[in-house]
Amino acid sequence: MVLRIHFTPEDLARTRFSSGAQPMWELILSTNRLRGRDLLFDGWRRSVAARAPATTRLLTDLAPLTGYFVDFLTPTAAVPSLDEGLETLRRTTRQRLRTDLGILAGNQPLPPWTTALADGRPEALRTLVEAAEQYFAACVAPYWSRVRARVDQERARMITALAEGGWDAVLGRLHPTARWRYPVLEVGYPTEHDLHLGGRGLQLVPSFFSRGLPTTFRDTEFEPTLVYPIEHVVGWSEPNGDRKPLAALLGRTRARVLEVLGECPGTTSDVASRTGTSLPTASQQAATLRGAGLVDTRQNGQSVLHSITPLGRALLNESLP
Repeated sequence: MVLRIHFTPEDLARTRFSSGAQPMWELILSTNRLRGRDLLFDGWRRSVAARAPATTRLLTDLAPLTGYFVDFLTPTAAVPSLDEGLETLRRTTRQRLRTDLGILAGNQPLPPWTTALADGRPEALRTLVEAAEQYFAACVAPYWSRVRARVDQERARMITALAEGGWDAVLGRLHPTARWRYPVLEVGYPTEHDLHLGGRGLQLVPSFFSRGLPTTFRDTEFEPTLVYPIEHVVGWSEPNGDRKPLAALLGRTRARVLEVLGECPGTTSDVASRTGTSLPTASQQAATLRGAGLVDTRQNGQSVLHSITPLGRALLNESLP
């Protein structure tokens, strides 16, 4: 099965990357990981399963593990924000609610509470928004800095590919199933589907909690969007990142500094905050790592910015199981 995305020259000119992790997409896709048995998310699932609110079932009722889930649950934004996403969800029109729930009802029986939602009753929609907010706070927010950092890394990788090889390099590397031959991008998809961009361009959204095949909105009235999974390493959600070999080599504190800089660059204050160390300790450890060629440090205004080097990245990756 294939999703075929049809481009015009105007579409290529207007194709862009999401400016960051999209909270509503990550929220909904994470409910699939919560119910799944994916080894990569096993540590995260064990950590959050007990504290997932009972109202999470309202979300999973509308987002089954396989097949269609309602489009209105995953609004995207130019500047991603949970508050903005929840507000967009709160303003969902009755027509949109009826349309999406009608499609979902064609695939599976719907629970009784969705009748009030389909009628557009404000209390039903408010309860759904509260369920989304509570679930995010309990299960996603504790990991949000890590989610955002990994998505930013993927964006940086693709922006580099764009600079070096143009859209041919980007679209051909989005996913193992991606096949790009202008004017059509093909990617694996649960069903046969064609998406004609019609000059609107395409928003590319790398997703932390997405797994398997890319996904998009069913209804073409939404902004054309392709959400695709990023790569992970086993043990990413373990309390210490499962980096015992690296800690034995570098020492626990230096290994942690290298880990957080692997997630995203940071100033000395950032490193101290993210590793729970003092400012002098963070500075000293970054200097030691810099001396070993694992970290690069550059002046950034009144402060310095530390970033991991290719050698540091290779060492970090090799330390994982």
